[in-house]
Amino acid sequence: MFVSILRGARRVTGEAAGRKTGLNSVMIGAEQDKRQDWTFQGFAPQFDAHVREQLPWYGMATESVALIARHYIPRRGLVYDLGASTGNVGRALAPTLTERNARLVAIDEVPDMVKVYNGPGRAVMADVARYPYKPFDVAVCFLVLMFLPVPERRRLLATLRGKVKPGGAIIVVDKEESPGGYPATVLSRLTWDCKLRQGAEPGAVMRKELSLSGVQRPLYRGELGPDAVEVFRFGDFAGWLIEG
Repeated sequence: MFVSILRGARRVTGEAAGRKTGLNSVMIGAEQDKRQDWTFQGFAPQFDAHVREQLPWYGMATESVALIARHYIPRRGLVYDLGASTGNVGRALAPTLTERNARLVAIDEVPDMVKVYNGPGRAVMADVARYPYKPFDVAVCFLVLMFLPVPERRRLLATLRGKVKPGGAIIVVDKEESPGGYPATVLSRLTWDCKLRQGAEPGAVMRKELSLSGVQRPLYRGELGPDAVEVFRFGDFAGWLIEG
């Protein structure tokens, strides 16, 4: 199992390493207003390059999720990709889905993301917290729970736990609240250092961070439940596996 595969990583790698992406000053609708809330609306064309600049482990985490999910997807199974964005998870899962004749439903509430979705299965524009889920084999929540209000994401987790089939799995990749004391400072600096090494402009990093105030709420420690098994981590970001 990919236990802590990213913990302690000392070097930053990624497709965008050492180059500018052209997104260093992108703030949707408010390049100069650091108080405007972050939004994914209108951001789809730049999304893939942006996340690889901001999260250098993005590609590795995607491939890890696909390999973990492969262990739980049966023939003719049903998979949900919550907050599918442009389809990174779906593309990584495509070989398994094809081989096992499994179905994928990709859900995102942002019209632009659904429009440019490039992956297998069916893309649906809907609120992941209110979608009428059917019993499923695998659900992937890739960087989505932290953008839901705490009560909504807890209800969503309860819904997913109630719909996952025996032998299935819920896979979560998300940001977790920092530990207390000096380690919190260390992890914060680790995150900033990685973004700057990827070519992000310091001012843009700061503006993005401020725009997430009240929009992004990291998971509380233990919020996923005592049976959630941590499968990888990089700083404040981690992945967990919850079996059905």
